[in-house]
Amino acid sequence: MQVAPLDFPLKGKKLYFASDFHLGAPDAVQSKIREKRIIRWLDTITSDAAAIFLVGDIFDFWFEYGQVIPKGFVPFISKISQLRDQGIPILFFTGNHDLWMKDYFTQELGIPVYQHPIEISVNGKKILVGHGDGLGPGDDSYKLLKKVFTNPFAKWLFRWLHPDLGIKFAKAWSSHSRVANMEKNENHFLEDDEWLWQYCKEIEARFHHDYYVFGHRHLPLELPVGEKATYFNLGEWVTQNTYLEFDADGGKLMTFEK
Repeated sequence: MQVAPLDFPLKGKKLYFASDFHLGAPDAVQSKIREKRIIRWLDTITSDAAAIFLVGDIFDFWFEYGQVIPKGFVPFISKISQLRDQGIPILFFTGNHDLWMKDYFTQELGIPVYQHPIEISVNGKKILVGHGDGLGPGDDSYKLLKKVFTNPFAKWLFRWLHPDLGIKFAKAWSSHSRVANMEKNENHFLEDDEWLWQYCKEIEARFHHDYYVFGHRHLPLELPVGEKATYFNLGEWVTQNTYLEFDADGGKLMTFEK
């Protein structure tokens, strides 16, 4: 767990959390429709946002070469740049689909990028936030793959591929990954196999947090963690358009329908 000394006094405003936009998937046409919908959502929350948390898998694939980033996404990147210019903090988390982010967002947009869960404080409440891939019991094959994908030597090798070839290969792999997840019934509640929920319980047994906020699961969830904590999963924006709105009274899962 990466702990960041971040404090967000709300003062009448709200925090917004969303994840799993998967921009770029499954094709340019559908992605563009989703991108426009996300921008409309961002427009609706601008006036009362104390901060916006983009909690991983925002892009279906992202890799930063030395002088190249993936083509597309200009309206979305322009919108979050505009929000930063308006003084709204934006925190970006990598997921399993965009784990190869480096420093483009930080240097060009002033948006910090987090590779691991972080702890924040909101009006005296502790919240643990992260994408959630590879956490908790199970999914051993992915955990092994993640070690390979995040290995500095593996990233160095991939960087030597021409971007046209590298991005084409990565998009094909990403598509395979989505199919595999569908076969694992990712849209069904799995009780004891809800690995992120189990992870929250393990953390709560050692360090109390009032809330746990994760993505990755593609299933909006609000579940108790012991007697004094709550786990939220943010769902996704490919079909559900769900997000978490957090104010002085706590968190509430919402659906954007415009």
